[in-house]
Amino acid sequence: MNEAETSDDLQDTPDAGEPAAAETPTTEGESTETVTEAASEAPAPPPPAPVEENKPASEPQEGGKMDWYILKVAFNREDSIADALRKRVKMEGMAEFFGEIVVPTEDVATFTRAGQRRVSKRKLLPGYIMVNMLINDDTWFLVRETNGISDFTGAAGKPMPMEPSDIERFITRPSEEEEEEAPIKIGIPFKVGDRVRVKEGNFENQEGDVDAVDEANGRITVIINIFGRSVPMELDHWQVEPL
Repeated sequence: MNEAETSDDLQDTPDAGEPAAAETPTTEGESTETVTEAASEAPAPPPPAPVEENKPASEPQEGGKMDWYILKVAFNREDSIADALRKRVKMEGMAEFFGEIVVPTEDVATFTRAGQRRVSKRKLLPGYIMVNMLINDDTWFLVRETNGISDFTGAAGKPMPMEPSDIERFITRPSEEEEEEAPIKIGIPFKVGDRVRVKEGNFENQEGDVDAVDEANGRITVIINIFGRSVPMELDHWQVEPL
């Protein structure tokens, strides 16, 4: 073999350490079709969840019930403020969320100088009124925006319903029979500790201190010093005058 043939054979033979690259047949458009098929097989995204509309604040809560609440109001304006609140409730169409609006009072008998007996109403809680209502954003705002009302009673700005014992004491009205039997309190312009003078009777011009007040019977007990000894004397309240 001559040197030229040997040289050609060496050039045509691949190196022993370099493996021959495998040729992979490709088909035109194969890559594009594969991507398209993969996209078509992917699951479609779920439809957006429906957005629930917020319920208006004026709708009553499910299972909600009315409770009695105490409102702080301007002194000596309790009746007019209660009337104003009733009118606002009617004008705003919120009567379904409100019950009674009450200024708690009691019957008190007073006597004129001529001895005539008169029965009048006396406020049990001056500076407060009571309302039976369902609390929500709209009712709370209506009450707070009524002229003369400062706030609900409660803790940390949260209205607190009245206790059953307070409802019984200030709100619950007696029946007609109970009203007839119940004694009417007598308005007495004195309190325990007041200094008074007896203006008629056996102890006229004697001075003493009020020790007890009986509004049911219109009498007071006065401690009078007689012969160096303190003696309790029960008198009608009009028999004494303040000092």
